[in-house]
Amino acid sequence: MAMIPPVAYATASQDIRAEHDSELGLRGRMTNMKRILLHSPAAHRIYAEWFTLRDLLKPTLDDRAIWLLSLAISQVCRAEIPVAFFRRALIDSGLDPEAIEPTADETLLIAFGKVVAADANAVPDDIWAALKARYDDALLVNLVAFAGIMVATCVFTNAVRVDLDPELERYRRRG
Repeated sequence: MAMIPPVAYATASQDIRAEHDSELGLRGRMTNMKRILLHSPAAHRIYAEWFTLRDLLKPTLDDRAIWLLSLAISQVCRAEIPVAFFRRALIDSGLDPEAIEPTADETLLIAFGKVVAADANAVPDDIWAALKARYDDALLVNLVAFAGIMVATCVFTNAVRVDLDPELERYRRRG
């Protein structure tokens, strides 16, 4: 059970209701994490910048690369909700998360995500060199910021013990 209860829309303040309605209008659903974040509309908006950064990455990185990066970060952080979320994205697009053969670029992004999640002070020079050979500085800034919000998302869901959304249950990794 989550350490902080989700916001109850019926008794929420007008600014919380407005943030809730905005989120539903933008993304069409409200997850357990978002319902808890709504206790602070500012915190909710900050975490929602994940979507802004994802969109800035998308002209260069496709969904699959972004999902694999995010999954790698989530796995290292041992964050059940994000892991299930990105497994769902992969599975629903017809991929088997355990059988994916990553491209060279995806392999680099996975390695980067794993080291950022484990110890951001330890990103090896060879990973940086490979990233810099592929991407410009603006993309690299967005990539690091995106990875940071992904780590923050994992920290939030883990620390608060956010309950797994029912629709993610079937995407949990077994065993």
